[in-house]
Amino acid sequence: MARIQKDTEELKKDIMEACIVLFNEKGLKFTMDDVATYCHISKKTMYVVFDDKEALFLAMVDYLFDGIRASKEAVLNDESLSTLEKISKLLSAMPESYNEIDFEKLYLLKDKYTKTYERVEKRLESEWESTIALLEKGQAEGVIKPVNIPLVKLIYEATIEQFFKRDVLVANNIPYKTAIKEVVNILVEGIRSR
Repeated sequence: MARIQKDTEELKKDIMEACIVLFNEKGLKFTMDDVATYCHISKKTMYVVFDDKEALFLAMVDYLFDGIRASKEAVLNDESLSTLEKISKLLSAMPESYNEIDFEKLYLLKDKYTKTYERVEKRLESEWESTIALLEKGQAEGVIKPVNIPLVKLIYEATIEQFFKRDVLVANNIPYKTAIKEVVNILVEGIRSR
């Protein structure tokens, strides 16, 4: 039984990796057939693992955000970083393997895959405990101005949500990674004590 579960988990990971590649190539227009072909599996096997394309996208969102969570953990555990450096890195945390993901196209999810888009929003708004704790620590150390932390969170979330709601990044030819670095720089520089 454990072997079957492991094989299923490995298959899901392979499918998620295929989705990332296909999403970068085709946006939302890739098909379940495309994924099956890419993974060298039958379409029937695809449907055993995922009921439909929306289930696939929901799993992909969780896969991506779980990877981001793992990157955040690495930042939190890096004793060589100052509190301010950790805050910056947490707000822009992304696994190296995600560098090629075309996040600026995620706004396309909003109209066609509502549940998936709602999952993206939910994941953006969750798991702030460690960042909030670091902001509080930064204030206690005097490296962060006494700012309203819920407001900082709101500004960050609203900005990222706008990236996903509109085609502002695509229209201005701004890669997601560049945009997020600039947003984090603006935020951190704005709250940093002088």
